[in-house]
Amino acid sequence: MKNFLKALIVVPLTVAIVLFAVANRQIVTVHLDPFETGLLPFPTVTLPLYLLLFAAGLIGVIAGGSATWFAQGKHRRAARHHAREVKSHRAELDRMKAREEQQRSTPALPPPAASP
Repeated sequence: MKNFLKALIVVPLTVAIVLFAVANRQIVTVHLDPFETGLLPFPTVTLPLYLLLFAAGLIGVIAGGSATWFAQGKHRRAARHHAREVKSHRAELDRMKAREEQQRSTPALPPPAASP
């Protein structure tokens, strides 16, 4: 069922991407100089429009993922801290249980006799 749902989403998305790429094959030139002063030789890139848009989308996904990863750093740090606390508490509980079992298995000494 999981594979069917995945295919239900991936196949139409793949078809849409291929159709988009076929429809936008025209060549565009991108100038990387925002002011075009002509003083410095900034490079220009000539490539199909669909590649330019896919590259922009990929850069957006990477930038968004990186920003999210950095923003969630405090949560990952807190999770590591809590995991260490749980580990130490479990070790302490195991020691207490072992001590209790040892006390239960050790026979109690008779009370000291009263002197006459």
